[in-house]
Amino acid sequence: MIPANIPKATLAKLAKLGIHNRFDLILHLPLRYEDETQLQRIAELTPGASTQVEGEIIHSEIMFRPRRTLICQIQDDSGVLHLRFLNFYPSQQKQLAVGKKIRALGEAREGYFGMEMVHPKCRTIGEDTPLKQALTPVYPTTAGLPQATLNKHIHSALIELEMSDTLPQALLHRLKLPGFADSVKLLHNPPPEISEEALTGRTHPAWLRIKFDELLAQQLSMRLHYRKRRNRNAPRLPAHGRCTQQLLQALPFRLTQAQQKSLREISRDLEQPHPMQRLLQGDVGSGKTVVAALAALQAMENGYQVALMSPTEILAEQHYLKLHDWLAPLGIAPVWLSGSMKKKDKLAAAERIAQGETQIAIGTHALFQEQVEFQKLGLVIVDEQHKFGVQQRLALRGKGSEPHQLMMSATPIPRTLAMSYYADLDVSVIDELPPGRTPVITKLVSDARREEVFERVRRACMEGRQAYWVCPLINESDAMEIELQTAIETHQALRTTFPELNVGLVHGKLPPAEKAAIMAAFKAGGVQLLVATTVIEVGVDVPNASMMVIEHAERMGLAQLHQLRGRVGRGTVQSLCVLLYQQPLSELARARLKIIYENSNGFDIAQHDLRLRGPGELLGARQSGVPMLRFADVSQDTALLNGARAVADEILRDFPDAAQAHLQRWMANKHDYLHA
Repeated sequence: MIPANIPKATLAKLAKLGIHNRFDLILHLPLRYEDETQLQRIAELTPGASTQVEGEIIHSEIMFRPRRTLICQIQDDSGVLHLRFLNFYPSQQKQLAVGKKIRALGEAREGYFGMEMVHPKCRTIGEDTPLKQALTPVYPTTAGLPQATLNKHIHSALIELEMSDTLPQALLHRLKLPGFADSVKLLHNPPPEISEEALTGRTHPAWLRIKFDELLAQQLSMRLHYRKRRNRNAPRLPAHGRCTQQLLQALPFRLTQAQQKSLREISRDLEQPHPMQRLLQGDVGSGKTVVAALAALQAMENGYQVALMSPTEILAEQHYLKLHDWLAPLGIAPVWLSGSMKKKDKLAAAERIAQGETQIAIGTHALFQEQVEFQKLGLVIVDEQHKFGVQQRLALRGKGSEPHQLMMSATPIPRTLAMSYYADLDVSVIDELPPGRTPVITKLVSDARREEVFERVRRACMEGRQAYWVCPLINESDAMEIELQTAIETHQALRTTFPELNVGLVHGKLPPAEKAAIMAAFKAGGVQLLVATTVIEVGVDVPNASMMVIEHAERMGLAQLHQLRGRVGRGTVQSLCVLLYQQPLSELARARLKIIYENSNGFDIAQHDLRLRGPGELLGARQSGVPMLRFADVSQDTALLNGARAVADEILRDFPDAAQAHLQRWMANKHDYLHA
């Protein structure tokens, strides 16, 4: 606990920084450091360098033009330096009165009157005030919590807190890592001879120890949850093969080797007496849905129900239509359930699920509402799993005593991210596309060349092919309304531009029946050009659509651009994706467009995305409640992550007490997100 003598107002500010106890205090590590261990003569100051000088104030006045400013002059035996303060208090004015001896730390630069420092850090000194013996830490803080207060409480915690090592010395020696207490103390009070670059770049051995400990705690926690799951009971669902063979024979294609391998892994898991928790990931168009359908059949052949949940209605509808086509000939009629259904239809669907009249229910988040009960739920399939919060996935799992779970992701997950945040899951990867797919050509085109794009669209459609025109994503609170309005206006404009074409419009606010009718017309070829919002990001499969134009591509993320591009190139005709952008481009937008232009492999794009955005965005951590790593960076600290993975099982096996102590130190106050 934090000492009781800290004022409530300070405790509230510390809580804003995530500091709730002494251990949180010692792990509130500096952002950067200031060097107050040495002095520089004023005459030898280098412009642009942060330096400390010492001298006597020989002039101090407040000037009112062009604005109220405190101007001081400090002198040492080599020259005079101007100090300028645009915001100041009477106490500062008193501190900087003529005759006071001070030390000033700041960035020197050339000013109107010569060398100056603007808003330097100043402190009054006596005749023999010693220089500091360690670099001065600068901590992340919040309004009303000065560095001095933070420093004081952290220093007290370092003295009072017992920081014995949780890891065996032999292991530390083997890994060439320093002790925990030594590392923490060094990072808070580094001696001046240590490279500041190694400290701020987090490459010093002390930083490596902190990052390793954090990664190890994550790995230990996930290993324990993995073991705990394998001790829970779930229904055995052996592969009978009758329905699955019927579907395989009816399909107009053969499964790829990667699909077959993934299916074998899933099938083997379903036969086990403990709940499967497997992530099935693959690139756009790699064929995850048919693998999920075959897994669902294995559960249904054993008399159990299946729930398939998708994040958006249009994706859920696509799954429903596709699975209906596949399963109806086998005598299986899926039930559709979504939030937009009429109350009467929703109650009727829920009744069929509760009575066990349907073996598979497909829908959106409506599937995990309280009034929906399954008679005998054996398998939960969650598509685009990162778009659902942990509590949502838990709610659906709670519909059965302990169902198996298959999570699908069309957003490829970089290996390091999977090793770190999905270490408690078994992972299957479909890493090849079905044969006959033609690579999509990607073009970056400035909006100024819009007329050329019109001509390409017209030519493609007049030759018997089809095209998408995707409207931009708007990152605003009323994004849906603005995006919808943009789509409607674009649809009207394109109908005028292409009077010879049948131009359709689909967006998220259309009634489900109307949306399904438009998509059916597009699939059948009746609609030649489909104007759409980003609702067609996933799940839409129209092999004759060979061209896509994405408006304002500079506003979209890499994963979304890749998902959208994956809607074309599903037939044998050469396909084209035009990314229309508007100038000027930000550096980030330029980087994203360059990556999507140069890469077609989703896993490569995901690795670039990880570097650009960090793991929080890729994992959907904001909505899922996943606590992110504070110190380690999975895209850069791969060696440490590999080391933590390598020793986690060893520690749990040979040093169980050390494992518990380590978890207690690092995970005691964390929201536990691993039950999902």
